Amino acid sequence: MNIALFSDIHANLPALEAFFADVEKRNPDSMYCLGDLVGYNIWPNEVVNEIRKRKIPTIAGNYDFGIGRMSNECGCAYKTDIEKDNGNISISFTNSLMKEEERAYLRTLPAHIKVEFQLNEDKLNLLLVHGSP
Repeated sequence: MNIALFSDIHANLPALEAFFADVEKRNPDSMYCLGDLVGYNIWPNEVVNEIRKRKIPTIAGNYDFGIGRMSNECGCAYKTDIEKDNGNISISFTNSLMKEEERAYLRTLPAHIKVEFQLNEDKLNLLLVHGSP
């Protein structure tokens, strides 16, 4: 069984397209996105729509959670004042780009996904999360 897991796209549409081109060659049995669709880059709506179009089960990353609620907080663990300042610019920029339909989709994302696979006589139970349970 082949399972494709990916995360932290952060609105980078060209990288997501390259990932899809590669993963489609591998033909996984299942595919899951572990969050952080948005933030930092200029294509948050396009990334959200690519995930939605493919109906990929997706969990909310910390950035998705904040942007979905039009918060000025991304839940990021910045260590320095410069990192915090850059983070504030990034979340403000992303909030300014987001369309309401895509923002509403982010609000629907769960915090985790439980998956069970049957492998011959064995069951494989997975708990998919963005950072930690």
